[in-house]
Amino acid sequence: MIPSQILAKSDDQRSHMDNILAFTLSVFTGFFAIMNPIANVPIFASLTDDLDKATKRSISKRATLTAFVIVVVFVVLGKFIFEIFGITIPAFKITGGILIFYVGFEMLQSKKSSVKHIKDPETEENIAISPLAIPILAGPGTIVTAMNFASQGNYMNILIVIGVFAVMCLLTHIAFELGEKIVKRLGKNLIVVIGKIMGLIIAIIGTNMIISGIKAAFFE
Repeated sequence: MIPSQILAKSDDQRSHMDNILAFTLSVFTGFFAIMNPIANVPIFASLTDDLDKATKRSISKRATLTAFVIVVVFVVLGKFIFEIFGITIPAFKITGGILIFYVGFEMLQSKKSSVKHIKDPETEENIAISPLAIPILAGPGTIVTAMNFASQGNYMNILIVIGVFAVMCLLTHIAFELGEKIVKRLGKNLIVVIGKIMGLIIAIIGTNMIISGIKAAFFE
């Protein structure tokens, strides 16, 4: 192999790694914005206010694990779902973009969650499934975001999406574990500001999805 071919191959490998890194960072930013572990801490704290630490830890683990399984199922079976219902990628991106934009818009408006504290001892464990796992962690916005990223490429992209979401679930679990300390350290006002910033990022992601869908439908 001549030096020019070696250099060309090296450049291709470097470009490929740069693309993977850029995609990974994009996925992480999208998931972090839509899931927003810090902003979800007060919700978790209010739902588990009267429970002991062991129960809180159990609920946190079950909620994040359930959310992970739900999103992985949609990511892996996304293409089959599209084929079964005859959904096209452009239509999915446009509709999903509108949905994600709406989620971000609501966050910018600082609309309060309709989730209420559940005090019935018999339903305490169910908090992990609903409302924590569904729809707070693995809501429509999260699922649409995951499927959108997974639909952009090959199996490597799918693995990256699953891996990044696993990291986000772990970070969310840690945030829930340190919930009381986070609220005390940051304060509710700063958490609200962070929520607004995440809302803006989500709205931008939604707009990009809409633009991408329109391009794919009419110009490609």
